Amino acid sequence: MLEKLEAIYDRYLNLEEQMSDPDIIVDMDRYKKVSKNYKDLKPIVEAFLIYRNLVGNRDSAKQALSDEDPEMREMAQEELESLNPQIEELEDKIKFLLIPKDPEDSRDVIFEIRSGTGGDEASLFAGDLYRMYTRYFESKGWKVSAMEINEGSVGGYNKLVLEINGEDVYGTLKFESGAHRVQRVPKTESQGRVHTSAATVVVMPKLEMEDLEIRKEDLKTDTFRSSGAGGQHVNKTESGVRFTHLPTGVVSESTDGRSQIQNREIALQRLYQKIYEMRRQAHESEQAAKRKSLVGSGDRSDKIRTYNFPQNRVTDHRINLTIYSLDKVLEGDLEAIIEGLQLYENTEKLKAGEEIGA
Repeated sequence: MLEKLEAIYDRYLNLEEQMSDPDIIVDMDRYKKVSKNYKDLKPIVEAFLIYRNLVGNRDSAKQALSDEDPEMREMAQEELESLNPQIEELEDKIKFLLIPKDPEDSRDVIFEIRSGTGGDEASLFAGDLYRMYTRYFESKGWKVSAMEINEGSVGGYNKLVLEINGEDVYGTLKFESGAHRVQRVPKTESQGRVHTSAATVVVMPKLEMEDLEIRKEDLKTDTFRSSGAGGQHVNKTESGVRFTHLPTGVVSESTDGRSQIQNREIALQRLYQKIYEMRRQAHESEQAAKRKSLVGSGDRSDKIRTYNFPQNRVTDHRINLTIYSLDKVLEGDLEAIIEGLQLYENTEKLKAGEEIGA
């Protein structure tokens, strides 16, 4: 593990140098990538430097065990007893930090809340979830934009669609997808009976234009003479440009410009737009299928989490986590739940990696 960490540290130092390189600073796209890679490695490097220092101290303590002075040997033994647990704990932390991140974790998201089973009470609960998540988003410093709002007849919401922009948004929120169940006495209940209702949450990573990578070797380029307005210049020169993207079969052309250079730029931009739209539609279809698998029917029985008001209790059924502070959770205090889910995922990844390496 030390060799791997040393290599990461060297990479980190190299990225640090690049961030002060004038050629990279003026190239915003390149600087953004270097900065992100640097930031991603920082927690690992910080843990590694502490780890390396502790291991060095442990090696010195082991050597001191053979010292002729009994007091020195005793001090060395005490230091070892103190260092070993710290090193073991840090090794476990580093193992988690070394788990490869899902490349989609850094994406912004489309966040949807819908009322499910339970009529008006479900709409009211969807409103409670919206308030809870909004406060959590604020605590993270994320930007929230409303894309669609459909209010309920007695309050709350039938459907909300939000765009959330910030740091590691999808990686933080992806576990929230599913059916959320509430158990409480509705405002409309005159007998004081506890009712069960549900709302569904869907978190989908947002596709960006920058995700497109079109290679030159995948493009077929044709030029042709334009027809129509433009006079002799248009008729005598092959200023029209047509691009065919071979992997997808998407075709784009332009005769709008006065020169072939202008038409190449226009046709290429149109090609990007067409491929982006095609991929966006495929992405949305994939996410729609994924949405169904995430939220199921929206029925009360198809749940990932229960919010029980009489007992001030929240239970996440996937990791058997129960917290008796529903009031705080509804104020946006979701860290304990989200961290529990992230820890569970990383533990499963770690187990899978150990099994492969076994």
